[in-house]
Amino acid sequence: MILDLTRLPILETERLRLDPLTEADAQGVFSIVDDPEVMAYWDWPEIDDPDVVAGVVRTQVEAMQAGRAIHWAMRALADSAFVGACELSDIDRRHRRAAVSFMLGRDAWAEGYALEAMRTVVAYAAASGLRKLTARTHLGNRRSESVLEELGFHEEGLVRGHIREEGDRRDFRLFGLTL
Repeated sequence: MILDLTRLPILETERLRLDPLTEADAQGVFSIVDDPEVMAYWDWPEIDDPDVVAGVVRTQVEAMQAGRAIHWAMRALADSAFVGACELSDIDRRHRRAAVSFMLGRDAWAEGYALEAMRTVVAYAAASGLRKLTARTHLGNRRSESVLEELGFHEEGLVRGHIREEGDRRDFRLFGLTL
């Protein structure tokens, strides 16, 4: 069976616990997406309204309940601090594929948390029967590209003008990993 989401998985690494995102995590997510430097390589600029973020998190929780995605809150084992979020989304059971993404608060950059968490997410995806993962990065997001390359993802293409942000069209790189 591919990704039985009747029971959402809790994943643990050496330093992190990945818990399914809940509406109570909206404040942790807000602390990340309110930072313009963190959001420089996302599809939208920083979000400075906590109610908007609460609505986004609610939508993510609903997607999990419908079996379309798994969104995890990344917490440090040492103190349970919210350090980021990661996900398996666009789950396609027929073709055994999904997309992955991750984001960290600036305080957690350069700590190796993204690589640590995503290694576990990739292993979970493979053990659950998925055979293809994709990810995308905006041009210039070398940090995320490095994480993906370390995980074994390969660049599969450049998509030009796909994202419209603040009146400009932005390109992104598509990465893939066959499991």
